[in-house]
Amino acid sequence: MFTRKNILITIIGILLFSGFVKKDTDIYFEISKSIDIFGRIYKEITLNYVDELDPQEFMLAGIEGMLQSLDPYTNFIDGNNQKDMDIIIKGKYGGIGATIGVRNETITVVDLIEGYSAQRQGIRIGDIISKIDETIVTKENYDELNNLLKGDPGTTVKITIQREGLEEPIFFNLIREEIEIKNLSYYGFYPENSSNAYLKLSGFSRTAGEEVKKALIELKGKKNIESIVLDLRGNPGGLLDAAIDVSEKFLSKGQLVVSVKGRDSAEVKNHFSTEEPVAGIIRLAVLIDEGSASASEIVAGAIQDHDRGLIVGANSFGKGLVQTLIPLSYNTSLKMTTARYYTPSGRSIQKIDYSDKNKVFELNKKLAKSEFKTDKNRKVFSAGGIQPDSIVNNRSKSHLVQRLLADGMFFKFATYYYNEKSETDFKKLNSDFLLKEFREFIKQQKFEFVSPVEKLIEQLKVAAQQENLNGVFIEMLDKSKAQIDESHSKEMEKYKDDIVGSIREELAARSDGRIGRIVESLINDVQLRTALSILTNDNVYSKFLK
Repeated sequence: MFTRKNILITIIGILLFSGFVKKDTDIYFEISKSIDIFGRIYKEITLNYVDELDPQEFMLAGIEGMLQSLDPYTNFIDGNNQKDMDIIIKGKYGGIGATIGVRNETITVVDLIEGYSAQRQGIRIGDIISKIDETIVTKENYDELNNLLKGDPGTTVKITIQREGLEEPIFFNLIREEIEIKNLSYYGFYPENSSNAYLKLSGFSRTAGEEVKKALIELKGKKNIESIVLDLRGNPGGLLDAAIDVSEKFLSKGQLVVSVKGRDSAEVKNHFSTEEPVAGIIRLAVLIDEGSASASEIVAGAIQDHDRGLIVGANSFGKGLVQTLIPLSYNTSLKMTTARYYTPSGRSIQKIDYSDKNKVFELNKKLAKSEFKTDKNRKVFSAGGIQPDSIVNNRSKSHLVQRLLADGMFFKFATYYYNEKSETDFKKLNSDFLLKEFREFIKQQKFEFVSPVEKLIEQLKVAAQQENLNGVFIEMLDKSKAQIDESHSKEMEKYKDDIVGSIREELAARSDGRIGRIVESLINDVQLRTALSILTNDNVYSKFLK
């Protein structure tokens, strides 16, 4: 027999349960209704629009429009781009071992992987690709080129090259090979005679953790490692599992690496380090910048929150979202944001709020900057990427140098100079001589630099003429502009180290490949220099981590 209490509990339970059923029913009804409306509109327009449409392209436009209302990491992947996802996951593909890009309106070889057919058979960085098999190459069909270059290992591809200094094209028959992308693009003792191990990690495919482990074991076999610099600058991330695997090489067994929370905030998945660290308690500095994202930020965040090492450089990108790859029919898939990740202290480092003022989201989750504490009670903050313990800017302060870089002048000069004088030992070239040669080259290229101040002067002149101001004022502006033009020449001298350093990097890439470029870039690396100075000073290192 039910008591009054039993009846009350039963009624409450029915009401609660019916509430859940109603909400569940509502969302499934809304989904069903929306699919019906979308399908009807798609069918009607495809069949009856005044001009004939491509059904597949029209559907893709609808999907892209729908996904654009979400974050930029949620994407539909069609059959053409499926291979690119396989590369990210497996770290392997069938190809020739060359990276191509658009340089000055042409399709240019911008990097080569040592040991593979493109490099072995004589293709050079800076070569312009004019034809792949029978397809004429232009920037308009650039998106299709990866599919033309990639293919099953053992197959051949014919490439036509235009090379600086040669009138006739060069033809290459390249054999595609299985290219294994290395996450660890360089490792070694740096400076060369020191006991500091330098690791340049460029990606996070499945083998990233194992590569770091093997490198540290190999270096330990040569001599005792007293400090480590893990360089994550420009590393866009990759797999969550790979980030955990890399973190385990430095954190103590049992320490929390990262927490992942999906739509149901009650379901939290905590990932802990499950192995003894190969790096032990060796002093550690991690280099990051605005190009360090996703998995890079997971590693840097775990090391910072556990006070395992020092973070040096510039603020990271700020991507705190996790994607899941969902296979669909017809060799397509959906890469969808399914969770947020949190560093061991509990902070989300997501910088941009994609739900802000977006009506497709029911709730607007404000990304407020909040304070958190590391294991040793140091202050760290959420909602803005990883903030380094020591902030150091590595970019040249010169607008002229930045413009030269943006216009590809260092790349073009190195291509020209290497093709003209490939027998030269570039390391022995005097800096003053290199700067003089570079000045002549950019003059021939008709390179013009307009500084921000000059742009302002031009705007003032236009405004002055419109206002019919005194000609003396305009004459004064002209004199100021002439003085600034003269100062550009002095700026070349003032920032000679930055300019010559960039030239030497490009020349090293031509003669010694990507490893040569990396080693050369370290010579004038302010962020690395700062990290090394802290690592070699007991008091400073300890002070940062207390």
